[in-house]
Amino acid sequence: MCSAAPFASDPPPPGDVPIYDRIGGRRTIEVVVEDFYARVLDDAALSEFFAGVNMARMRGRQVEFFAAALGGPDPYIGPSMKQVHRGRGITRRYFDLVAHHLADALSAAGVPGETTGLIIAAIAPLADDIASG
Repeated sequence: MCSAAPFASDPPPPGDVPIYDRIGGRRTIEVVVEDFYARVLDDAALSEFFAGVNMARMRGRQVEFFAAALGGPDPYIGPSMKQVHRGRGITRRYFDLVAHHLADALSAAGVPGETTGLIIAAIAPLADDIASG
């Protein structure tokens, strides 16, 4: 885990500035994703979902996805969330655990609570595509 908090101490006013830019762009997302997966893999309830997964590739895809989802400059061109998670036995409970780890990783990176709440709210609708029970 990285202990540095890359979030700028004086972010620009929210207005029309994408969350991607408000939190510090790709650098912050990379830090968050690294910490996020460390937390997920340390969670016995979740780690089994990642057995045999190429985690370097997974982290890269997650950075791409979050960057696009938060208003970054490049669109996400990977497979859909539904396609990637279909048939994996992911329930709403697991989705919520993952969201909790993401919120903790965002907080650890210095992302303000209000912005973290916006990010979690933005991914919440993905539960319908990811969770299957």
